[in-house]
Amino acid sequence: MRSDTGTPSAILLLEDGMYFEGKAAGKSGTATGELCFNTGMTGYQEIFTDPSYYGQILVTTHVHIGNYGIKKDDVESDHMQINALVCKTFVDEYSRALADQSIQSYFENEGKLCIYGIDTRSIVRHIRSKGAMNAIVSSEITDIDVLKKMLQEVPSMEGLELASIVSTKFSYEVGDPNAKYRISALDFGIKANILKCLVDRGCYVKVFPARSTFEEIMSFAPHGVFLSNGPGDPATMTYAISTITKLVDSNIPLFGICLGHQLLALSQGISTYKMHHGHRGINHPVLNKVTGLCEITTQNHGFGVSPSAVSKYSDRVDVTHINLNDQTIEGLAVKGKPAFSVQYHPESSPGPHDSRYLFDQYISLIQSLN
Repeated sequence: MRSDTGTPSAILLLEDGMYFEGKAAGKSGTATGELCFNTGMTGYQEIFTDPSYYGQILVTTHVHIGNYGIKKDDVESDHMQINALVCKTFVDEYSRALADQSIQSYFENEGKLCIYGIDTRSIVRHIRSKGAMNAIVSSEITDIDVLKKMLQEVPSMEGLELASIVSTKFSYEVGDPNAKYRISALDFGIKANILKCLVDRGCYVKVFPARSTFEEIMSFAPHGVFLSNGPGDPATMTYAISTITKLVDSNIPLFGICLGHQLLALSQGISTYKMHHGHRGINHPVLNKVTGLCEITTQNHGFGVSPSAVSKYSDRVDVTHINLNDQTIEGLAVKGKPAFSVQYHPESSPGPHDSRYLFDQYISLIQSLN
């Protein structure tokens, strides 16, 4: 466990004025972003590097963070995506022999700040009551009034277009060029394990930047198109919505995850909304309405598809999956088109594998049309 002897202090200030005093770890500095919490007990490294967390300050509800160290292969992107970490216990000594480094050195190398030694349960209860809000963490500024002024300048997540920021700037290929199926993947913040799940099923994947056109995507002569996860407000992504509308109309097999799910809905005229505090964890129960079975899912999203809008456009889409905690929409299929999506993450690793069948379902859909 990290020793507190001589450890500098840090401040966490929330948008509504509540603040916490704790200890600083990682790199000294100041960070801002939307405050969100994840309930997973494992997988902190995958969470830190998930591009869907870009621009956010992460609160982990599990007590010990860092206890199994950092392994260079356990990442979803090539760098840390969160702006800062808030945790109860920051464990610098790790038990896993395969780990490459401690969490302290990882945060220092990535230039990220952590505040620990505070009551994270209290923060989570506050967010669940008051809703998601911006926050600021600092280990160099202790004046609350100064931090309040800085926090006022931080934009709300609602209305932010972030996918094109985290997206690849150039197209690239993954897998065997001689694989049976060619997939064009639109990168809005794609996780590495999504690509692995596609490659493992005999796909050669070309990953395209978020703002790629219909013509560019189809120039790969794909058997199917994939719409990835990512950060930000989907309603701002008019460029992607327009492209996805053309893709749906082209009748090419289409599969979307998380942000890709929201964008597929928007392409069909169905609106999205900012959730009160979002879903982030690895134990969310979802009902598959097609099979009648329940699956335990990994989730990470602060926006959702509007249930009332789905009801209005029930002639265009079928609801395939429902969250059993709050009845939010977790899956859609476009009527008369080979296009479907889910709000959760079937590729999650570590996490439940109950939903990996969705990749098989996608391949089966491609096979049926080729």
